[in-house]
Formats: sequence, structure tokens, C-alpha cells
Amino acid sequence: MTHTTEWKVRLDLFEDDEGTTKAHVVLDTGTTALTARGSAHCHPTDTNVPEIGDELAAGRAMRDLAQQLLNIAERDVQDVSA
Repeated sequence: MTHTTEWKVRLDLFEDDEGTTKAHVVLDTGTTALTARGSAHCHPTDTNVPEIGDELAAGRAMRDLAQQLLNIAERDVQDVSA
């Protein structure tokens, strides 16, 4: 049997007053919503390239989200196996 579903992901990026880029990601599965965050800041001696801060903050938020999904899947597998 084929299984098809659509999950929606929203990723917001913003820079605070201290120059830290922050990412906020929400995964909506239709039945569950997971939230994750990530951040990045530029070292004072480095050239400020906003795109790099965005990539780092978004990547860190997505990695956090991925870990949450893996943890949930592991618990679900254990529950089904019990």
C-alpha cells in the first residue's frame, strides 16, 4: 500500500540587535507541530556575510529538528515492538 503525506515547514530568520542571526523552524505534520531553533554570530574580526549567518543558523535549527524527529521515531519503534 502506498503512503503519501505532506508536512509543512516554516523557517524564519532574523538578526537581533547584538548581531546574532537566529532561526526558528516549525514542522507541522497535520497532527503534531515541532519547533526548533538555531543561531549564529559573527566573530568581531571576521567579515560580516549575512548569508553565512543565515546558513549556519538555519542549519543548526534544522539539525535540532532532525534530532527531535529521530528521537520520536525511536520511541515509536520501541512502543510498537513492546
